[in-house]
Amino acid sequence: MPGIVLIGAQWGDEGKGKATDLMGTKMDYVARFNGGNNAGHTVVVGDETYALHLLPSGIISPTVTPVIGNGVVVDVEVLFQEIDGLQSRGVDCSRLLVSEAAHIIAPYHRVIDKVTERFLGKHKIGTTGRGIGPAYADKINRVGIRVHDLFNADHLHDKVEASLHQKNQMLVKLYNRRPIDVDQTTDELLRLGERLKPYVANTSLILNKALDEGKTVLFEGGQATMLDVDHGTYPFVTSSNPTAGGACTGTGVGPTKIDRVIGVAKAYVTRVGEGPFPTEQFGEEGDWLRAQGHEYGVTTGRPRRCGWFDAVVTRYASQVNGLTDIVLTKLDVLTGLKEIPICVAYEVENADGTVTRYDDMPTDQAAFAAAKPVYETMPGWDEDISKVHDFNDLPATCQAYVKRLEEISNCRISVIGTGPQRDHIIQIHSLID
Repeated sequence: MPGIVLIGAQWGDEGKGKATDLMGTKMDYVARFNGGNNAGHTVVVGDETYALHLLPSGIISPTVTPVIGNGVVVDVEVLFQEIDGLQSRGVDCSRLLVSEAAHIIAPYHRVIDKVTERFLGKHKIGTTGRGIGPAYADKINRVGIRVHDLFNADHLHDKVEASLHQKNQMLVKLYNRRPIDVDQTTDELLRLGERLKPYVANTSLILNKALDEGKTVLFEGGQATMLDVDHGTYPFVTSSNPTAGGACTGTGVGPTKIDRVIGVAKAYVTRVGEGPFPTEQFGEEGDWLRAQGHEYGVTTGRPRRCGWFDAVVTRYASQVNGLTDIVLTKLDVLTGLKEIPICVAYEVENADGTVTRYDDMPTDQAAFAAAKPVYETMPGWDEDISKVHDFNDLPATCQAYVKRLEEISNCRISVIGTGPQRDHIIQIHSLID
């Protein structure tokens, strides 16, 4: 009965898609449990590269049933653009299941997201403008629209009207924008609902039955630990819970059915959007990491901010997620460096001029924003490691770097990514016992 949760252990873009795909052939179900189409996974199969946003990474594996759980907010139009794109390339998407309880991103959520972010000016959060935050806000405010609402015209019209009552007042009076038409929005959502209907199911029931029958389910998180609305660098976070606990609330599967929690971490760190990032490199080193790692957003194309590996962040991810394993990705990107810095702690200057050292994540976000990294350095390597499949065949300095990351992360490293291809991996420990 393995129920396995896979999450990002940093700020996202760690390579979760590759890790999911690695286990996907051994999985019966792969379920997305949070986020929306602001998440992006890249899966490389042979010469083919697939950029996934809403669809679970298991969609590429023909033996896997991909599931979009109730914790995801679904832009139905974007979902079908993605399905159409994959089917045109020969990928069968007919196995997809979408939770009837998942919330919908309506057209007005995208409008609100964009005008609000512009209005915030220098205080902006750095959202993708795709309506994810406003959709989650409606969910919490109990004026959201769920998938099953799309199949009852009168009921849907009432819900859209209720949701737009306040929003239109705000658009007109605060943002000087035109109001959004209730009838037009309802008709658009009904049209999308007709096409979505064959995919809709009680996914909580299906996943629980699968686990009870001894089948394997991989719970796939979008974004990452440091973007969690409760545990991340608030307010510069996403609007959901990408941490391991979100797998339960986002799919309707109880915690006693989770057997393993796997965190994915890059051999360095990146983030997008606004917010503090202690190890960020602004000069040549940051540019070098970005170029070597091709660090541009799958969903947005935005250049990612780049910095050195932050062990404080990874220890924190291990703590709040209860990690059992780490998949370390993009180790090959560091090839060619003479020395590689590792952040092992932070120092924060206090108002009285004294300095406090933090070996663990500060709970005070002001302290985290002011944190200066404490580095130690490890020698680098020059050899190409992309074709290495045994840990002992890695250069000695590369092995030492991985062992040091494992030691200071408080979690074993079970898999190492050594390149972009599907087979560019080193498996030290099995992820599925």
